[in-house]
Amino acid sequence: MRKLFQIIFYIQLILISILVIVLTIRGFVYAARSTNHFRPEKWYPPLLGSVASAGIVSYLWEWISFHDPSKAIKTAFWVGPFLTCAVGILHILIGCPISLAISTIAIISSVIQSLYTCWVNPRFDYATKILTVYTSFPPDKTATFVILSIITCLVYSSFLVTGIGGATATGTGLDILFIIVILLTYTWTMQVIKNMLYVTISRVRHMNFACGADMNTWIAFRDTVQHLVGRVCIGSAVVPVIGTIRGSARVMKSVVGGTDEFLFSCADCYSRVASTLITYGNRWGFVHVGVYNKGFMQASADTWGAFKTAELIPLIDSDLTGAFCFFSGVAVGSICSLVGGTWALAIHKSYATEVSIYAFFIGYFICRVALASQQACVSAYYVAYAENPQSLQFDATIPVRIQELLQRYNV
Repeated sequence: MRKLFQIIFYIQLILISILVIVLTIRGFVYAARSTNHFRPEKWYPPLLGSVASAGIVSYLWEWISFHDPSKAIKTAFWVGPFLTCAVGILHILIGCPISLAISTIAIISSVIQSLYTCWVNPRFDYATKILTVYTSFPPDKTATFVILSIITCLVYSSFLVTGIGGATATGTGLDILFIIVILLTYTWTMQVIKNMLYVTISRVRHMNFACGADMNTWIAFRDTVQHLVGRVCIGSAVVPVIGTIRGSARVMKSVVGGTDEFLFSCADCYSRVASTLITYGNRWGFVHVGVYNKGFMQASADTWGAFKTAELIPLIDSDLTGAFCFFSGVAVGSICSLVGGTWALAIHKSYATEVSIYAFFIGYFICRVALASQQACVSAYYVAYAENPQSLQFDATIPVRIQELLQRYNV
């Protein structure tokens, strides 16, 4: 499976590159011949400007979260909903039917984000402590890897934007299909880039947490590229799907509660399915992929089994690191959407909707790549602790938090 996924990944990169080049050339030829349809000089600058904004804001956000985790967490959770709401207001100003539908989704999402922030506000202190694990002793050359990853994403995103513009120029039904395919492959590729960095950094940090050893980050990255690409490709395809299923199951179970027996039984069944799936596909499995060179599903099962043995599942479920990265991605995506959408609204209103959507998409993923090293360090900390809770390498942060959770559940 790892060889198959590795081959598929490289083939899709080649095919998408060819498709983008063809679409770009065709789009410019069509724009040159057409007098009143597609205007590249008004479509590309707002979107490419938002791509540049994504790189700058993502790096600044990673820098802030490194130097002041507490401020970064509070900003992501409290400011993020307002930025999402601002995107909704922008689409109201655009005024077309699709924009009005997007504005409704954005405003509802901002309300949901705000309610979630109020709910998890008591966990901010622990989230700050656990994120400080990363900032205390970051792996060597981490900043270099983050910058290189962001630059790679910027170049790749800009390249695909030219192809999307070429498809937009003609706007046939087949071109819409091409755009969807480009966005799907972009999603997978960005997940792979993020998880390549994730595996590299988590391996280095796990070695330090588990036995106090320091490992050269470049060597870890070289091993990841040479031997682990297939496993990372599998995890990059599986984890977002399973994570979405489990997240929706947890929300459904919390909302339904025990008010209705039939709904409760359906929610409980769905939750059991999600709990089974998470065993064989979770982001903590990437740690064992890098450290022990395991297959992704085996690594996921082993890490989840270690969490169960160490009774860390409630702690893992209440951890805000993943939510922080998600909210940060949404916030940066919203900023990029506002930059691109406002720019397009000012110079060519009919382009504003699609430009803002693409800008949000790109900003979200580039921010997630920028924060991958921090999430990897926290995951390595949890996995190393689960493997040997009695190790002297760990302080009392996790045991104290477990006691707090136990007291809360007992009450």
